[in-house]
Amino acid sequence: MNPELTHWTGPLGLPRFDLIRDEDFPPAFDACLQLAGQAVEAIAANPAPPSFDNTVAALESAEEPLNRLCAIFYTLTGVDSNPAREDQQRQIAPRLAAHGSKVSMDPRLFDRVEAVMQDADDLAPEDRRLTELTLRGLRRAGAGLTGASRERMAEIRERLAVLSNDFAQNVLTDERDFTMAVSDDQLAGLPEWLIRAMRAAARERGLTGQIVTLNRSLIVPFLEYAADRGLREAAWRAWTARGSGQGAGGAATDNRQVAAEILSLRHERARLLGYEDFASYKLEPEMARTAANVEALLTEVWAAAKTRADADAARLAEMLHEDGVNGALEPWDWRFYAGRRRKAEHDLDEAEVKPYLTLEAMLGAVFDTAQRLFGIEMREFVAPLWSPDARAWEVTRNDQPLAVFVGDYFARPSKRSGAWCSSLQQQHKIGQGQRPIVTNVCNFTPPEAEGAPAYLSWDDAHTLFHEFGHALHHILSDVSWPSMSGTSVARDFVELPSQLFEHWLEQPQVLDRHARHAETGAPLPAGLRDRILAAGNADQGFATTEYLESALVDLAFHRGAPPADPMARQAEVLAGLGAPAAIPMRHATPHFAHVFSGDGYSSGYYSYMWSEVMDADAFEAFVEKGDAFDPQTARRLEEWILSKGDSRPADELWLQFRGRKPGVQALLKGRGLVTATD
Repeated sequence: MNPELTHWTGPLGLPRFDLIRDEDFPPAFDACLQLAGQAVEAIAANPAPPSFDNTVAALESAEEPLNRLCAIFYTLTGVDSNPAREDQQRQIAPRLAAHGSKVSMDPRLFDRVEAVMQDADDLAPEDRRLTELTLRGLRRAGAGLTGASRERMAEIRERLAVLSNDFAQNVLTDERDFTMAVSDDQLAGLPEWLIRAMRAAARERGLTGQIVTLNRSLIVPFLEYAADRGLREAAWRAWTARGSGQGAGGAATDNRQVAAEILSLRHERARLLGYEDFASYKLEPEMARTAANVEALLTEVWAAAKTRADADAARLAEMLHEDGVNGALEPWDWRFYAGRRRKAEHDLDEAEVKPYLTLEAMLGAVFDTAQRLFGIEMREFVAPLWSPDARAWEVTRNDQPLAVFVGDYFARPSKRSGAWCSSLQQQHKIGQGQRPIVTNVCNFTPPEAEGAPAYLSWDDAHTLFHEFGHALHHILSDVSWPSMSGTSVARDFVELPSQLFEHWLEQPQVLDRHARHAETGAPLPAGLRDRILAAGNADQGFATTEYLESALVDLAFHRGAPPADPMARQAEVLAGLGAPAAIPMRHATPHFAHVFSGDGYSSGYYSYMWSEVMDADAFEAFVEKGDAFDPQTARRLEEWILSKGDSRPADELWLQFRGRKPGVQALLKGRGLVTATD
């Protein structure tokens, strides 16, 4: 086995990605699965009476080599997939699921942890919490099942692992394989920066001219600026066809039946564990607790969002008809006319803004904000990573090392879409302790040429702040055990730090300090800054509606009996909502990776809004002090939110920070969906 896969020797403890080959992974998984099985068996078969140290604490370290191997492998499959890695994913997914089932459904482990829990009153608070979480995890995995039910649960988990992997790979294939050529006489309306990005995308694929790909940072501005309505429709249909069998991969990448089988198996899994449906099972440990509570929040916001969206749709339809186009406003029209409206009402054009929002400038804003709030320093260093695009920083405070941070910001055909934060290793205090190694991955449009600046949109800049908010949750983690550190918290709590950190992008003092013109170095003019901020809620009816459609469809999929035809159920839900025809779901079922590429956000896509209720209220804590960088409030934010992981229940941590429960009004006002007097 390549030792670099489990014993990392790169700078500051990073893996040496330059020493890792695809063919290293199969024998490494063989060895690490065997080691993990032996370590867990030793705990389960230990003849000594169960104790916290020999059972619960021992489980925290039992699978460390396998965890490190998985961290490297799944990082690479996300940022730099290839046929060999995709095949290895298909091979390893059921094996990892089988191992997980064997461990989490072992009745001997369950009995030992249960015995420790019976005497947990004498444990330190974090040790007691870890014991509670471990026991809950074993119960929810099916450790209490016997006979045929137990065997069926293991089968379900293995099959779900295969299906989730298939779903993700099908979407990636459609995204990777689609390109749409745009001729020189079809460039009307497109700003020069976008044309340059389209030409760079063509060169990257060995093509000439300019193309549109399904990279969000390319296709969204194309839909906003392209004057050719037919081209907008073609681009939009390709974007929304991912995973449907009508995408670039054809029938081979059709996820509709994959989604149906996933929903059926999830429901069966929940019923085996005694729950009414999968939503009841999934939401039990979350802050929301029940599907009824989720629905109450989403429907309260839906009413305000739809009112705003309907009014916006009427105005955009007028603009469409003024252009001499007959018929209804279509989904491929919305961004185009919304952009025109924003230009007219706020005198704001993204082409005017982008030169001030380079990646380097916004990274400076992100790092400076973190330094002013939490006292951390970022020092970039050279390390052998998976791509020349990826960069590494050491994170310190008071000259003491805190973490290592890796950022990979540009779109590549081999990278899955979207943006995410993950960790190569978690913070903990076992033995000598361990610093976190955190990654942020985005899909921004690369610079036109080597050495040229990379321009971000306002939405891209928000994404940059969002993902670093997640990173701070890892970086500032200060708990004893890896399984409760960093972002290992309730799903509807995990987005609080990320969405909260976005607020600082919109602070005039941050923009005034960091938004500098790429060519002249001139600061962002105050008038332009004010227009950017004034236009922040210009299209919130659209943004909120498309999000809520996806969240409500996700919830409906997992409540009650699973739909035999998910697409029909999707249509039924949207019709029941009276969803505007020109605003489709943000993530239609065949490419709803949050929900079907694993079950992390299944019955949980609502969590972005649940967390937004808190993040709007949390930033109010700074506003009330009259200082967005109030040091006392920042210390409390770190103490009770960012450093605690899952060492205490999320609602307790929130109350310690804020002193009261949050309300939805701050969210509605923040999105501009109600006025201050409503």
